[in-house]
Amino acid sequence: MSKHAATAPAAPAEILDPSGGANQVRVRAYNERLVMSLVRRHGSLSKAEIARRSGLSAQTVTVIMRALEAEGLLMRGEPMRGKVGQPSVPMRLNPDAVYSLGLKIGRRSADIVLMDFVGGIRRQVRLTFPYPMPGSLLAFVTEGLAELEASITPEERARIAGFGVAAPFELWSWASEVGAPQADMDQWRGVDLEAEIASRVPYPVTLQNDATSACAAELVFGLGPQYPDFLYLFIGSFIGGGVVLNSALFTGRTGTAGAIGPLPVQGRDGETVQLLKIASIYRLENLLREHGIDPKPVWYSPDDWVDFGAPLQIWIDDMAAALAQAVVASASVIDFSAVIIDGGFPAWVRERVVAATQAAVARLDLQGVTMPEIVEGAVGSRARSVGGASLPLFSRYLPDHNVLFKELA
Repeated sequence: MSKHAATAPAAPAEILDPSGGANQVRVRAYNERLVMSLVRRHGSLSKAEIARRSGLSAQTVTVIMRALEAEGLLMRGEPMRGKVGQPSVPMRLNPDAVYSLGLKIGRRSADIVLMDFVGGIRRQVRLTFPYPMPGSLLAFVTEGLAELEASITPEERARIAGFGVAAPFELWSWASEVGAPQADMDQWRGVDLEAEIASRVPYPVTLQNDATSACAAELVFGLGPQYPDFLYLFIGSFIGGGVVLNSALFTGRTGTAGAIGPLPVQGRDGETVQLLKIASIYRLENLLREHGIDPKPVWYSPDDWVDFGAPLQIWIDDMAAALAQAVVASASVIDFSAVIIDGGFPAWVRERVVAATQAAVARLDLQGVTMPEIVEGAVGSRARSVGGASLPLFSRYLPDHNVLFKELA
């Protein structure tokens, strides 16, 4: 078997519960989420394919699919006629069945998105700032939500599952690197962000680290189905990351697994520094200033950068050398099948960053290290927003909060 082929766990078979009652309800809910996860992963599946991949009986799958179709969560596709027997009818998720809201809080900008059931962004509002402050950020939540709600019908608003928040866990840290007064950023220390937002929105609120949320978005809506174990790196104002093991998000004891920014690496001058001091967009901003270029356009739209010439190339080269060290160090600890790199920049920048990192890795001593593939992320610059909006879906429509997939080979 190829190293990069997903290792299939043993079939869950049909989960039987002898005690009946509430436990049977929970088992049925789990099986419904399992079916929806398989359909989400493969785009569309027939009843027979779901039964084979899930280990559930054909009868159980039929009952579940009828219920999910009646609730509007699944839609019928065009019948597919085989050589013998009745044509099979593939089922797919209904994009309009459920909506969710996601707030991404960054060091230079905040976004609120309205996302459909299959990860499509229907609406988005954005706020840019030199650095985030609690008062203006919470005002943006109120005003941005009102703007998004006004753009949809009451029926659509009724289908919103929740409000997910993707934010750095310590917004007050590394204030000087982004030019923020420490006294201002210290205001975040006393803010219960989840509670403050919950008091302002009429939906259930879920909070998660921004890079972990982006990793979850890649797992569900990006390259996740191709790699059972991967390290995810998202390059924003500061670099962050996440870890996926056995096709499930691994957050660790404190929820910071994969927070790779503090990892020590060697810089161009030979000094050891934290990875985030090299592989972060704030470093590009500083380089642009040193070359007499206004860095503010970097904040406004992550998909519309221009080629900044020499400063951009210096940043990519230095970052690639640092990322290569981080990749080799990580691969020495866990046998990842891939390292997925994405960030708050256009696809053409991501392509250059990945190519430069691959080249930098090739220059290192790799004896004894089984190297993973180093590939571009598929979700893109919106990964943190998509990840935030995904949080309500994870808790309600996937088998568990860790986005666990179970499937037969």
